[in-house]
Parts: sequence; structure tokens; C-alpha cells
Amino acid sequence: MTTFAYIRTSTTEQNSALQRGAIAAAGIVEKYVYADEGVSGSLANRPRLDALLDRLDDGDEVVVWKLDRLGRNTRNVLDLIETIKSKGATFRSLTEGISTGGPMGEAMLTIMTAFSQLERDTLIERTRAGLESARAQGRVGGRPPKVDGKMLDRIRKLAASGDYTRAEIAEMVQISRATLYRAMRLI
Repeated sequence: MTTFAYIRTSTTEQNSALQRGAIAAAGIVEKYVYADEGVSGSLANRPRLDALLDRLDDGDEVVVWKLDRLGRNTRNVLDLIETIKSKGATFRSLTEGISTGGPMGEAMLTIMTAFSQLERDTLIERTRAGLESARAQGRVGGRPPKVDGKMLDRIRKLAASGDYTRAEIAEMVQISRATLYRAMRLI
């Protein structure tokens, strides 16, 4: 009977230290920790999770820091839990305090998974609505352009004169050569 842990970060910029700390505090040995870093929870192919599932035996336990680390939608999480159970193992989430060791834990798991997906779907819906509202008001997201109309006119005149190299023009208008080349595509 072995207790395994699964860690997942969605992007390579995210840090797994919080998850690793909670798992270490739960007494799980590092050699039994499987981590997919920079892998979305919505992806079906998560190599380290697959390796963990292949290794499970009767009586083992799979622990995650938080339920959403296992998957992004209710169906996916419940399918993974079913796979874990089919191998005779149990599942436990540290943050939510849920374990499939009994029928009440399984019922709570189903409810919590549904609420997690609802929360995620609501967040996505609000984000889309906010972006659409901003677009309707003429605002667009992203970084403001380095080259405005006035600067583009100056670049056009300097380039048309033929007296300056592109590197010199970039230095004169105080932008990088890459930005200059992008701006010149607009000319």
C-alpha cells in the first residue's frame, strides 16, 4: 500500500512549490510524487499522470493538493477517479478534505467537481462578456503600439529620403530595429 501524489501546473511559468509543500506536509515521500509541469488540465495526454495510473495497485492512494489539479471538467475528473478506483486504489484531495475511502466522500467529490466546473465556466463567461463590452466601447486589449501615426509618418519620410540606413532610422526615432521593420510593413 503506497501513497502517491500528483502535481500539475498549467504553464511553465507557474510554480509548483505550494503543491509540493502541502504534499510534503502530508507525509508523502518525494519519490512517489508525479508532476506534469506546464500541462493543461484539459489535455487528455498527461505523461506523468499516465505513469502514475499505470503504477497503481490494490490498496494504493492518490493524493492531490486541490481537486482542479486532477482535471478541468467534471466528466474528466470523475473518469480519472473511476480509473483510480478500478485499480483498487483511493483518491484524496488535501485542500477540499475529500477522500473516496467511503460513500460520503464519493458523493462530496461529485458535488465539489460540479461546483469547480461551474466556477470555471462562470469565470470564462464573465471574461468573455467583459472583453465584448470593452470591444463595444472601442477598447481593445493588449499592449499599446510603440509606433503611432505621427511616428509612422516620420519613419516614412526618413526611409523615402534614402539618406539613412534602417538601423539609423530606428535609432533616430528611438525604437528597436525589429519594431521598425514591423512598422515599415505598414508603409
